[in-house]
Amino acid sequence: MPSTDNQGSSSPLAPFGRSIWSLRREQVNSIDVNHESSALEIELESFQKQVTDRFHGLSAVSADELLSIVWIRKLLDVFVSCQEEFRVILLSNKALVSKPPLDRSVAEFFERSVKALDICNATRDGIEKIRLWQKHLEIILCSLESGQRALGEGQFRRARKALMDLALTMLDEKDSGSVFSHRNRSFGRHNTKHHHQSPGGHSRSHSWSVSRTWSAAKQLQSIANNLIPPRGNEIVATSGLVVPVFTMSSVLMFVLWVLVAAIPCQDRSLNIHFSFPRQFSWGTPLHLLYERIIEESKKRERRNSNGLLKEIYQVERCARHMTDLVEAVQFPLAEEQKMEVEQGVQELALVCEAFKNGLDPLERQVRDVFHRIMKCRNEGLEFLGKTNSLE
Repeated sequence: MPSTDNQGSSSPLAPFGRSIWSLRREQVNSIDVNHESSALEIELESFQKQVTDRFHGLSAVSADELLSIVWIRKLLDVFVSCQEEFRVILLSNKALVSKPPLDRSVAEFFERSVKALDICNATRDGIEKIRLWQKHLEIILCSLESGQRALGEGQFRRARKALMDLALTMLDEKDSGSVFSHRNRSFGRHNTKHHHQSPGGHSRSHSWSVSRTWSAAKQLQSIANNLIPPRGNEIVATSGLVVPVFTMSSVLMFVLWVLVAAIPCQDRSLNIHFSFPRQFSWGTPLHLLYERIIEESKKRERRNSNGLLKEIYQVERCARHMTDLVEAVQFPLAEEQKMEVEQGVQELALVCEAFKNGLDPLERQVRDVFHRIMKCRNEGLEFLGKTNSLE
């Protein structure tokens, strides 16, 4: 469970440079080196500020927008922006990145990144599952939209069956998601090998769609393991570059955690152990978002949900209401019942519209994240002198 370190400033825009970069300035005597050092420090401080500002924007949204498809898309936009700036920092400082001790930190980041590919694939599987729900919703709408016709028993029987099918597909069973995981919809490459279970208990597929035994919770925890803030001597030894590596690792971890929390996937859990150190300015908005999402998950109506995506809650609520209406209806329809059905249909129509407009762009963004992670990793491994093939 995330926590914040009490050391350092708790201000969201605390001048990170005064507490961290000063460690390096004390080591520098040469005027020329100091000039280069200052340029690098400005670049690194700018990156910290950009990350902080972007997550402040995400944390300032209303309760209605948080965890909606629109908000998730904004989160992925923020990740892509941070990833691109981080990539530029690495490419601009190849000489330092490829030397100890920074090369080890960067290699660990790339190991976390490649594990993220499975979560991207699992997220796409979850989006496909939501599309199946959408089909059932459309059948309900088609059945109960009155228009110029009177609603009869046949339409309600069809709607009742679609509601039952929807309820069955939304059951969060132990093997939920396995049907999708075996349809091989990876962003990376075609599946030509069998998956093997790693000693750590999570799938090592990494480059194609996840297996039956894969666990989102275990994958997240394996990414979070040993994700600790750099010490002062590490910052000095790496000219400060270890700081953006830790920052980007934390951003990656948080974004993946949100995807698992929001989108249906195998063995999802929010109880992952990671922290947001408060000596980093971005720690405050990330911790605030974490607390808000945890509070959402604790609400009675969300505890057994397939995902915390706002639209999923709307589907669950509308489906329960429509099921009650369909079961209680008597013919001929009373005017009050007809009005209730029409209101329920309008609410379902709004959810269907949100899915129709949002799921395809969301999937494209997840695909973009997948490919950007691969690109950054391959470029990094190239100048680290390691193989650029996925393990």
